[in-house]
Amino acid sequence: FFQKVLTAIQNWFSLFGWSKGPNPVSIPYSLRRDMYKVQLTSSELFKQKLGKDTVYDMLLHLSGQLLPGVTSNQTLSVNPIRGILQLCWQHSALLTFLESQGAYLPYVMPEFLLEPDDYRKWITAETFLKVVCDVMNLKIWNDLHLFMLEKSVFEKMSKRAWTDLLLQAYKVLVLPRVSSHNISDPYGLEGMQSVPRIKSEPLSSNIYSTHERIILTWLNKHYEKNRKIVWKDCQKGEIPPMRWIINFDRDLLDGLVLAAQLAAYCPYLIATHFVRMYTTPETPEQCLHNCLIFVDAMHAVSLAIDVKV
Repeated sequence: FFQKVLTAIQNWFSLFGWSKGPNPVSIPYSLRRDMYKVQLTSSELFKQKLGKDTVYDMLLHLSGQLLPGVTSNQTLSVNPIRGILQLCWQHSALLTFLESQGAYLPYVMPEFLLEPDDYRKWITAETFLKVVCDVMNLKIWNDLHLFMLEKSVFEKMSKRAWTDLLLQAYKVLVLPRVSSHNISDPYGLEGMQSVPRIKSEPLSSNIYSTHERIILTWLNKHYEKNRKIVWKDCQKGEIPPMRWIINFDRDLLDGLVLAAQLAAYCPYLIATHFVRMYTTPETPEQCLHNCLIFVDAMHAVSLAIDVKV
């Protein structure tokens, strides 16, 4: 499951996360590697990455805001230790910015976003500073807790941290664009009165956000409105029964709900694609058959977003 989530995140941010068009994202490797916008030096520790976009460019594109104290073309210090400390500070600013937008990342420490070698150098530098402060009886580092992780453990933690960071960035920067202002009340439509209402109030769910519940309402609206139209002449079954769509995984597995959404905007796909779908799929193979047809329909209307069935 985690790998499927990771793949979906990488695909979305690769395609839509950048202002200049698609840019491959590999979590955590490309996000960590492309941080190094530094001046070219003789040191092999740093590489010039002036032509690469960073996660800060991504956030600027998605939010329209620069991180406080961080510019899109900012370079790191040519001093290796100072560069790592500066990068760690920038990561801290990144986390603070996302949390100010509503993100929830309590376990993600700035150092978890570093490269493995930089993480070890950061640990060394922080340990030295703590020792100096202890010797000088300074109180500012007394509460410092260093997570000294083995390389393999750090890699797992870093991948999880970057994954959750992008998930939260999507949640607080992309999902809020969903609005119900242009959607008429679906429960006033014929046939929708018998479908349970999904409340959009912020406190009505501890699982889905207001924006996610708006999407669920939209899915219910188009499925109920179009199921009798799309599959009235179905080749592989009768008109599918009414259903209440309350999640984004199990209720979408058979492809019917997604097909109903696409048919609402591209009705010509009904005769060419959707009439060949199983309306009451009973096996994984039949669900796969439906999903392959749906992906083919997406390609037919140039929605080629690298969806894997």
